[in-house]
Amino acid sequence: MAIYHLSVKSISRSAGRSVVAAAAYRAGQELTDERQGLTHDYTRKQGVEDAFIVAPDGADWARDRNALWNAAEAAEKRKDAKTGREYELALPAELDAGARAALARDFARELVARYGVVADVAIHEPGREGDNRNHHAHILTTTRMAGAEGLGAKMRVLDVASTASAEIEHMRGVWAHQVNMALERHQVEQRVDHRSFARQGAAQEPTRHMGVSATALERQAAREIPVRDPVTDLGKQNAEIRERNQVLETARKAMEKAQELFSGLEKRAKLAVSLARKIGQRMEREREAERQKQELARQAEIRRQQDIQVAEEARKVTEKEAGPSKGRSRGRSRSADRGYDPW
Repeated sequence: MAIYHLSVKSISRSAGRSVVAAAAYRAGQELTDERQGLTHDYTRKQGVEDAFIVAPDGADWARDRNALWNAAEAAEKRKDAKTGREYELALPAELDAGARAALARDFARELVARYGVVADVAIHEPGREGDNRNHHAHILTTTRMAGAEGLGAKMRVLDVASTASAEIEHMRGVWAHQVNMALERHQVEQRVDHRSFARQGAAQEPTRHMGVSATALERQAAREIPVRDPVTDLGKQNAEIRERNQVLETARKAMEKAQELFSGLEKRAKLAVSLARKIGQRMEREREAERQKQELARQAEIRRQQDIQVAEEARKVTEKEAGPSKGRSRGRSRSADRGYDPW
């Protein structure tokens, strides 16, 4: 499943670090630190999929990696100065290389647009000894805003405690949104969330950060015995946490399955009730139609009986009126017959 990760770190002289060396390592290139007079050659470094620079409009000079990071070193005079800032991003393994690069570029553009800095992006493949889904990007940004003439004022919003937390939280949300949009465009169902498990209301327990030393020890042990239990305390704790989370995930899936089953049964019950109601309504309409049909037949029969009765009464009246006239006619005829004597 898609994994969310975004961390922000500073490249500081107080820790003995050089931003030129950091850029060379991440891009897998050879760069010379003019301030220290040292050349950092990482051209033999493996696993660098892509490296590119995103700069503000007009700052075309910054697309030269060596010129950019030597300018960043030269702009700072303090021995404890912050010469760069690094954003480390987990790229979804569900996307192909082109989509992952486009996603990292979009986030770099957001940083450039919001802070006016230059962003140097390096995309790395998963390590040979680690999780093969661990596609990730390192984005180094200047701590000063860039223009056509070079680096200018210091960008302080991420250095001040009153604004830094809110800014980082904002950018974490931006990254989550961009990842989810990319997953949706590529028809991947999974989604990420930049909020902690507690803020999400999830029961899942977060693992502990291993750090460089513990990770190196675990990898060394894996080389010696490929299938083995963790050897460091942090590794053991994380193994236990993952086991507990697996139990929780199994229980969650079982709960979702039960809810899905219940929902299906509920839908079927509602469908059955609706069907029964429709059948009942249809039967009632049929009964009403039959009642109306019978009523019409009854009224028709009543009218027929009435018509018969009227006809019968009319016949009787007619016969009654016609009876005496016929009798008188017959009587006169007989009298005439008796009085007639032709001889």
